[in-house]
Amino acid sequence: MSEIPQGVERDYPLERLTTIRVGGPADYFARPESAAELVELLAWAEAEGAAIGAVGSGSNLLVADEGFRGLVLKLAGELTRIEHEGLRVLCGGGARLPSAAAKAAGWGLTGLEFGVNIPGTVGGAVRMNANAYGGELAEVLEWVTVCTAAGAERRPPDQLGFRYRGSAIGERAVVAEASFLLAEAPAEQVKETMAEMRSKRKQAQPSGIKTFGSTFVNPDDPRAEGRSAGQLLDAAGARGLERGGARLSPKHANFVENAGEATTADVLAVMAAARRLVHDRFGVTLEPEVQVLGEVRWPEDWGLPA
Repeated sequence: MSEIPQGVERDYPLERLTTIRVGGPADYFARPESAAELVELLAWAEAEGAAIGAVGSGSNLLVADEGFRGLVLKLAGELTRIEHEGLRVLCGGGARLPSAAAKAAGWGLTGLEFGVNIPGTVGGAVRMNANAYGGELAEVLEWVTVCTAAGAERRPPDQLGFRYRGSAIGERAVVAEASFLLAEAPAEQVKETMAEMRSKRKQAQPSGIKTFGSTFVNPDDPRAEGRSAGQLLDAAGARGLERGGARLSPKHANFVENAGEATTADVLAVMAAARRLVHDRFGVTLEPEVQVLGEVRWPEDWGLPA
C-alpha cells in the first residue's frame, strides 16, 4: 500500500457519526476541506482499490456491525459553506440542508423551505433526490459539482439520473457543491412557512432520541391503496415492535429507534420483522429507504416470502 495521505485516520468509530449510534469502525477516515483535497483522496482510494463511503449528517445511515473496509469521507471546511449570490444559494456538499433552508429564508429567498425537514447534508440530499412536504430538491437545483478520482465536474440536474429517492451518482463519486436557484419572497413569510413545516414534523415524528429518518420507502404497489409505509406498518401492528435494543417508534411506525444498546443486527431484525408483518397482511413488500455502509448482513427471511 502507498503512503497514507495526511489527515487520514485509521480504525475510526463510525457509530459516533450516525444519529442511531450503531455500527463498527472504518479502516480509513478523512475530512476533506476542499474539492482538490477530495479529488486527491478519491484518487488515492482508486489507486489502492479501496472502497469509498461518505457520511453526511448520518441521519439516514446504517453502518455494518463489522464496520467499513475502505475509506469513509466526511466533508468539512469550505465544503460545508452556505453563501448566496442574488437568487442563487451556493452550498458545499457537506452543508446541512436545514441550515441552507433557514439561511435562504433569512435572505428573502423561497423554494428551499422543505429542506428544513430533511435532516441531512446537501450532498446526501442531492444523491437521494430528497423531498418533503411537497417540495422537491430537483425543482430548484441548478447544478452540482461532482468529484471523482478523475477530477471535479459540474453537472446540471438532467445529467444526474434523478428518480424517486435516488439518482445515478456513482458510489465512487461525491457531491462537493450545489447551486440552488430560488425566487424572492418576504423573509417573514418564508420563515412562517418553515415554522409550520417544523411543527408538523415535530408532531408526527420522534425527536430527541437515537433514530434515523424514515426506514422504508412509501410503496407504489396498488395493494397499498395509497397508504404510506408508516400507515401500512401501523395497520399491520408493527408500531412499538422490538428486537434486541431496537424498536419501531411508538410515535411513528416508520422510524427505528435505538432504545438501548442496539446493534445493527438488532435494527435489521426489527426491520425484517416489520416488513414481514406488512407483507403477510397486505401482500406489499416494503423497500428500505435507509442507506447502508459496509457489508450489512440482512436477516435470512429478508427476501420474502417463506
